[in-house]
Amino acid sequence: MKKEIHPKYFKNSKVTCSCGNTFTVGSTQESINTEICSACHPFYTGKEKIVDSMGRVERFKKKLEKKANLSQKKS
Repeated sequence: MKKEIHPKYFKNSKVTCSCGNTFTVGSTQESINTEICSACHPFYTGKEKIVDSMGRVERFKKKLEKKANLSQKKS
């Protein structure tokens, strides 16, 4: 195995979530920032949380609303 080609490994890398939770892991990066962790992910918490990226949830809700209004007008 060649020497000096592998990145430096940090045994105690600090991971910081947007919810405020922090923990340490082993990584090649000294610090890691993340948006969702096991403390705030809906699968682990059991609470529904909508993670909206680029307004997709709002567009979907508008589309459903428009569809409901059209069906009411036809009736």
